[in-house]
Amino acid sequence: MTLEEGLIYQGIWPLCGVDEAGRGPLAGPVVAAAVILDPASPLRPLVRDSKTLSPRRRAELFELLTTSDAVHVGIAIVDERTIDAINILNATLLAMEQAVCNLRHKPACALIDGNHTPTLACECIPVVDGDNTQPSISAASIVAKVTRDRYMVAMDARYPGYGFAIHKGYPTKAHYEALRSLGPCPIHRRSYKGVTQLEMF
Repeated sequence: MTLEEGLIYQGIWPLCGVDEAGRGPLAGPVVAAAVILDPASPLRPLVRDSKTLSPRRRAELFELLTTSDAVHVGIAIVDERTIDAINILNATLLAMEQAVCNLRHKPACALIDGNHTPTLACECIPVVDGDNTQPSISAASIVAKVTRDRYMVAMDARYPGYGFAIHKGYPTKAHYEALRSLGPCPIHRRSYKGVTQLEMF
């Protein structure tokens, strides 16, 4: 029995899982999702850590999660300027807090992926590697990643030449080469090492 199943068995409900996408990239926002996954939902055995799924499978599960009556989803996006101002950890916790606040139903408990928890009105339980072990966190990881990836694809059209549609803002060789030739664009995180010309050389 997972921690999540044990809590539900004890009558702790509603319960949500919370995860983020985008802590490591050099550009773009951090996105958090909070998901309340009905105990009887047929999606429970299907969800996995988003990083272990193919892009196609993530997209399929995203559509199922965001259109099912048995699933409630809250999403929050914290932009790169806020990340620069308050640092990525605080920006991530802010996104998680906002994602939970954006749920239609207020949870009695939130399972948070990782070892830090946001400030919420309900009980928060940090779960290291929770996206691999707790279905609602796995569902949140899928929603957060697909939301952020689609945002970065849109930014690729707005800021061509950086390859955002391919690497989604992460620090790849191609991304660094684009930064060297083009310099940072408006969605780059100026506080990150490797973004400004001064820091790269």
